[in-house]
Amino acid sequence: MIPAIDIREGRCVRLYKGDYAQEKVYAHDPVSVALRFQEWGARRLHVVDLDGAREGRPVNVQAVASILKASQVPVQVGGGLRTLEAIRLYLGLGADVCVLGTMALEDESLLSKALAAFPGHIAVAVDVREGHPLARGWTSRGEGSVLSLLFHLIKLGVTHIIYTDTSVDGTLQRPRLEEVATIVTHVRSQGWTGRFIYAGGIACLDDLLGLTRLGLDGAIVGRALYEGKLDLKEAIAAVALA
Repeated sequence: MIPAIDIREGRCVRLYKGDYAQEKVYAHDPVSVALRFQEWGARRLHVVDLDGAREGRPVNVQAVASILKASQVPVQVGGGLRTLEAIRLYLGLGADVCVLGTMALEDESLLSKALAAFPGHIAVAVDVREGHPLARGWTSRGEGSVLSLLFHLIKLGVTHIIYTDTSVDGTLQRPRLEEVATIVTHVRSQGWTGRFIYAGGIACLDDLLGLTRLGLDGAIVGRALYEGKLDLKEAIAAVALA
């Protein structure tokens, strides 16, 4: 499992269903949160610049850079990465993976260039609501179905996908395991062997175990950790044994 650190105006926050008007602040120092997760056994961190996602450029660079400098585990960074320069910036600061969202939906040529320029360091975020992909910090709905987008990304050579169900993200309302299973089955039926990570609604250990049984490569967890619904050490141990 991968702890999430979402940054807005330099603070560690969570949004309810991706709604910027429904924000809860959990810490004023994201670095302390990153260090705490590492102490509890996290093997990877998921960091998102929420301001950057909405504005289309890196905004909380200082906060992200501080996490990258302090972290002893790999960090994947997303939010506002819509140019090769932005990707190069964070990889240069120490990010292991850069997560692309809007670029992947709106600029196929640039996505292809990013995949070629930074092999092994690019993930694509497929953020979903009511069966449709979202872009621009979850404020704009893309055209077409999620499955058609996933198949297209696979053809382009994407090897790392982060799938977020925004209808339950930040709610603790539990993942829709049947829907996730359907998506994973279709994706794997294409012979794709890349990394498929899930995020959205995870509330307890049973959710993680259910996702593990679907053959996912990881799950991103936020609110359940911040509110003590899920013990990180216990969850890591349980998933390792599942």
